[in-house]
Amino acid sequence: MHALRDRPPPDVSEKEKDDTGSQLGEDADTLHPSDSVSNRNFHGHAQVHEGPRPNIRTELKKDDAYDELPFSYSKSTKWMILTVIFLIQTSMNFNTSLYSNGLAGVSEEFGISVQEARWGAAIFLITYAFGCELWAPWSEEFGRKKVLQTSLFLVNIWCIPVALAPNFATILVGRALGGLSCAGGSVTLGMIADMYEPADQQVAVSYIVFSSVGGSVLGPIIGGFVETYLDWRWCIWIQLLFGGFVQLLHLLLVSETRCTIHLDRIAKKRRKSGMAPNLYGPNELCPFRQRFSWKEVMKKWGRPFRMFVTEPIVLTLSLLSGFSDALIFMQIQSFVLVYNQWGFSKIQIGLAFVPIGLGYLIAWLSFLPVFKRNKRARDLKPHSEHAQYESRLWWLLWTAPCLPIGLIIFAWTCSGPPIHWIGTMAGSTMIGIANYSIYMATIDYMICAYGPYSASATGGNGWARDFLAGVLTVPATPFVSNIGGKRHLEIANTILFAISLLLVAAIYITYISGPTLRKKSKYAQKLAKNTTLDEFGRSRPPSRISDRDQLCL
Repeated sequence: MHALRDRPPPDVSEKEKDDTGSQLGEDADTLHPSDSVSNRNFHGHAQVHEGPRPNIRTELKKDDAYDELPFSYSKSTKWMILTVIFLIQTSMNFNTSLYSNGLAGVSEEFGISVQEARWGAAIFLITYAFGCELWAPWSEEFGRKKVLQTSLFLVNIWCIPVALAPNFATILVGRALGGLSCAGGSVTLGMIADMYEPADQQVAVSYIVFSSVGGSVLGPIIGGFVETYLDWRWCIWIQLLFGGFVQLLHLLLVSETRCTIHLDRIAKKRRKSGMAPNLYGPNELCPFRQRFSWKEVMKKWGRPFRMFVTEPIVLTLSLLSGFSDALIFMQIQSFVLVYNQWGFSKIQIGLAFVPIGLGYLIAWLSFLPVFKRNKRARDLKPHSEHAQYESRLWWLLWTAPCLPIGLIIFAWTCSGPPIHWIGTMAGSTMIGIANYSIYMATIDYMICAYGPYSASATGGNGWARDFLAGVLTVPATPFVSNIGGKRHLEIANTILFAISLLLVAAIYITYISGPTLRKKSKYAQKLAKNTTLDEFGRSRPPSRISDRDQLCL
């Protein structure tokens, strides 16, 4: 229990009393009537108050009710919730990719080209990029569960007109609204912030990042079987079945995790019981219109895009992350061209995405010991900026080169017989390792570097991944088909290799020059001013994933 601030002596002015009371209303932590302002004398000792109790509203803080908040859930409960989140995030990214296995059927039924049919995949990704940003403030205000249930319900509903579409225009509208309805990481990663302190989030974040990238390759793996044995509309019905299943799991197994919602409920319960009649939750003390004004909402919505443009760290790392993810969706469109040369069936082409998934798995597992190494480095050098920040990029220095290496291997083994197809899959595995590592490490670094602004910084990261993937989905096949003449597959992928070299080089620049770049960042400087010391005298920046702002996967 935290001690309350002492009450001012009787001879202070009325103004000073008012000021102190106002401060108590903001900062004091009250758990029991014996700890209320009216029951404390100047020296902090309990006393009997004979007159009427002053009606001073006291805010219930996180530390006052820590044992009743999601931070104190058992390990098994937390991992049950994380697993449901894992499935939800997988289903959202599964929706982005499975549609592509229905392109031939859509083209044939509606009399359009396969290239035009690709807009159904692209528009979902583009609106998904904006959708997860638009959902962010609502989960902070109304709670994670209500908002995530609403998001899942809308995503599932918009599958129905697409599956029953009488024309292609209906497909485009349904896919656009479905993408816009996806809350994505704005809620799922926010739930991690509800259950874990900043120093303990890395393992949980890495688990959810794995579901995000894994869902994208699960689509084509399953899609090969759907395309072979079922009508194209089953690509949508399966999305609906998967989405309905995870929505039901979430409804039945996951309770509300948003801490401010819990604090409001706990405060109401204590007031009702008479335990603390002047105790209020954080949302009860701040009017709804003040918390959720149009100006505040627009500020939150606009900050990720503003940071994306104005912050060199955010721009560079987000472009790298976005380009890496866009490669996966470009490959979804181009794998048919590549593996048709070896006579692969539709099922075999789908299974060709397994090496990318294997790369994701290898990368995820490789990060687990790295987290322990980073923590030791931070503990041994508590005053070193490099240890506190740039050490989070250390493993990426070794894994990021897998992107250009994987691309160049893929480029010069994708020309068909007599070269064996195993070479392309070795390249794909390395691309998968790099894609996961880039996303995980850049998120981890931004969370630490931008603290309370990290949701906006990583929101720009997530937006870049989805937006670039959507924009590059449509031109992917013409790019691979028409550039370079006879060796078009090799030349196209070599160009991607050259681009990746430039972006990967930026990681080493950030690792070396990170402190200088942060000094030029107004957001990072605000964080530095608010940095506190822990009980051992070590630097401790406020580095939550989310406070009033969420990130996008």
